[in-house]
Formats: sequence, structure tokens, C-alpha cells
Amino acid sequence: MDTKQATRLSKYLSLHLRHKPAAIGLTLQDGGWVGVEELLAACAAHGTAISLDELTEVVAGSDKQRFAFSEDGTRIRAQQGHSVEVDLQLTPATPPAVLYHGTAPAALPAIKRDGLQKMSRHHVHLSPDEETARRVGARRGQPIILMVDAAGLHAAGSVFYESGNGVWLVDAVPPQYLGNWPSGI
Repeated sequence: MDTKQATRLSKYLSLHLRHKPAAIGLTLQDGGWVGVEELLAACAAHGTAISLDELTEVVAGSDKQRFAFSEDGTRIRAQQGHSVEVDLQLTPATPPAVLYHGTAPAALPAIKRDGLQKMSRHHVHLSPDEETARRVGARRGQPIILMVDAAGLHAAGSVFYESGNGVWLVDAVPPQYLGNWPSGI
């Protein structure tokens, strides 16, 4: 499968495993899981036939590891980023001292005022390193990388989770826990 087709399928899966499962007749089970056969049948019934080999290739080839198969390979889920109600059954974890968030320059005034907010998603997404944050932030142009005092935020009582692909999740990051502001903001 070429890169363009893999990207198209990844976006299609993200839409239906994170945001609109009901649009193709899916219901996310506990943990955000859906049966692989159920997913493939629903995709085909709604005009996007995906083979098991193609699905496996998209999951394995995702640079951000957006999706995961269950240990027995019979179920699949999006690792994080849901806007639909779902309990991913993640266990609270102690974060590293510093995490990172990549964003677009246009978002900085609101972030400086309100901090990082989960918006329509279940959590704020934080990266374990600057390079990952840079890739995430670059989706909307030249990224700005903010440092997050995760140790301080955790000590203040915020609960962190680590998703299966290494993304750190938290409900919000108040502005006092953010650093590395560009000048002029």
C-alpha cells in the first residue's frame, strides 16, 4: 500500500475509532475496543473496504502508533484522542519531570492565559520529548514547543496517564506549569 493510501485509511480509522464510531454502526466497548471483524465489516458496509492485511499495515506503519491491537489480535482501538465518551482503562502513572507540548503560534495567547485545555478531547496530550512535540505541533505550520513542569503539576495533585504509544495524558495544564515561552508573548 502506498503512503497516500495508508494516510487516507489512518485518517478514516481515526475518525471512526476516536470521534464517530456510530457513523458506521460501531459501539466502542470498555477500553475503547472494537472487534476487528466488526470494524472491517462496518467499513465495507459504508464504502471503505479494508482488508485485514491493510489494517495490520496501517497499525504497524503508523509513526505515532495511533492504534493498537489487543494481545490476541481480535480487537483494535485508538490509543488516545477520543472525543466520544470512552474509558480507556488507563492506570494513573508518575510522569517524567518534564514533558512537552507542540502547538501553533496562533494558540499561544489563549494558552498563556488559560493554560492547556483538553477542548473536545478527554485529555491534554503531552509528549515525552521535544522532537515528538515538534512533529505534533508541525501539523499546523511552524511549531512552538512548550515545556511542562509535569513533576510540579503531579505534586499538586493532577493525575497523569501514559497511553500505549507513550503519549502522556492529563486533564489540564495551568499556565504556571508551562515554560519556554517565545519572546513577545
